Amino acid sequence: MNDLRIIPAGDAALVLELPSRIDPAVTARLVFIADSLRERAGTAVRDTVVGYCTLTVYFDPILTDASWLEEEMRAVASLRPPPAAFNRPRIDIPVCYGGDLGPDLAAVAEQIGATEDEVIDLHCTPEYRVFVVGFVPGFAYMGEVHPRLALPRRSSPRTKVPAGSVAIAAGQTGIYPMETPGGWQLLGRTFIRPFDEARDPPVLFRPGDRVKFHAIGRAEYDLESAG
Repeated sequence: MNDLRIIPAGDAALVLELPSRIDPAVTARLVFIADSLRERAGTAVRDTVVGYCTLTVYFDPILTDASWLEEEMRAVASLRPPPAAFNRPRIDIPVCYGGDLGPDLAAVAEQIGATEDEVIDLHCTPEYRVFVVGFVPGFAYMGEVHPRLALPRRSSPRTKVPAGSVAIAAGQTGIYPMETPGGWQLLGRTFIRPFDEARDPPVLFRPGDRVKFHAIGRAEYDLESAG
């Protein structure tokens, strides 16, 4: 198709590029291409990494060659994905908003001229799609937030953001999997662990996943966090 290009990345990887934009439809298309390609190529494909508008395909040069794989990538990209391809089970995330767990909630509410409860409703209403996973293991960039919540990052990033912090920035939302520096606006916190080395697989989110947030009280959060 004429809206994509495929370029080599070393001797054992190809990168498929779509027009540059952050869009759930683009993510869905890339996920479909990645899943279909793994089915077609089998063990010849070592890994696929979905970006905002790219798909990097790592392959075994002993089992296949770049020219054949590029033809397969173009063939798959020309197909129309069936609706069922994107109907993954929804991941529900409980969040305790505000207070010491969401220190930016009040400021966000003031900035957009809303109450804290209205901000919570705006954050909980959409069903989000995971665009990419990166920054640190398990950090999923999800979108799109309600337009009123499409705020920039903080002017002064924090040196420590607690694990489980639920945040917004630049039209997206995400959960910090571990304590790390960060500049996103912190609305609340969840006891769900996006990354857990003891879990198989350790990363909870994949590109294309459906995610929904819902509010819980402090007592429930404290109880689940203690367990």
